[in-house]
Amino acid sequence: MAVMIRNDVFSCFVFYGVLLVIKMYIIAIITGQVRLRKKAFTNPEDALRHGGLQYYREDPDVERCRRAHLNDMENILPFLFLGAIYSMTGPSLAVARLHFLVFFVGRVLHSIAYLFALRAPTRSLAYTIAQIPCISMALQILMAVAAYA
Repeated sequence: MAVMIRNDVFSCFVFYGVLLVIKMYIIAIITGQVRLRKKAFTNPEDALRHGGLQYYREDPDVERCRRAHLNDMENILPFLFLGAIYSMTGPSLAVARLHFLVFFVGRVLHSIAYLFALRAPTRSLAYTIAQIPCISMALQILMAVAAYA
């Protein structure tokens, strides 16, 4: 592990990866807080604890937060895999940092656009921007390992 942390590219990846995981936790907390504020629970035992079965229901605001969180999981988890492997292919620190930063900023903007229901195509643009470094890293990984296939 000490060898990996001394790798500047890997350390840069870890920095942005941890920030993204923290962002996912924040979205999960927001979802829970909106669920409590709106009294919209997906489990009957939670509804009973907070006032009765009438609160065993869906709410559009809670669902928006939940979808933002699910979208994070669908996109950040692949980034964590790609970024870790990409870090081991020997990219320059400047290029790797750009990949990680663009993905991070794109995902933060995507979450803001999702949670605040910003006008289209804001969310789609943020999603697309975040996918560019992932596609780039995936292609570079494939080129690095193609000879071993």
